[in-house]
Amino acid sequence: MNRILQITFISVITFLGFSTAAQAQLTTQHAIGARFGSATGITYRYTLSPDRAIEGIMSVQSNSKSSRFRLVGLYQYHKPLIDDLSWFWGFGGSVGSYTGKAYTDANGKRFDKYSELALSIDGIAGLEYKIPSAPIAITLDAKPYFDFLQESGFRIVDGLGFSVRYTF
Repeated sequence: MNRILQITFISVITFLGFSTAAQAQLTTQHAIGARFGSATGITYRYTLSPDRAIEGIMSVQSNSKSSRFRLVGLYQYHKPLIDDLSWFWGFGGSVGSYTGKAYTDANGKRFDKYSELALSIDGIAGLEYKIPSAPIAITLDAKPYFDFLQESGFRIVDGLGFSVRYTF
């Protein structure tokens, strides 16, 4: 089922990426806000042209055994769907740190704290709704990434997020 979901998601993004019927409209130069999901942080988007932008995300992710800090940079393409709803996709990368917390397992074995460099290639695809009567944009996105160093692998679920941004 997970594989079917991945193929469907990639197919939809590819189809929408090659459609050229509409012109995108990023109407504000800046957007800053908070991103929530498995990783929580601050997001800032800078508009380069009416249909392109760059975004930076500083996020923290933590559980009982580890924590992760990441700085993500993304280049994005934006296209309108209807009225104030648009969709976007893009790519980039991230750098950060991965820290394993000190703990003792159920068998009494002790694990010490350690820290490593974290590097990844990131993608992003999502929907953005700009509230017409307010300088607020709401975004729902998937930000899959390929992690090079820790448990090298492709992650989709870790990248699901919801953002609320102030636009100016």
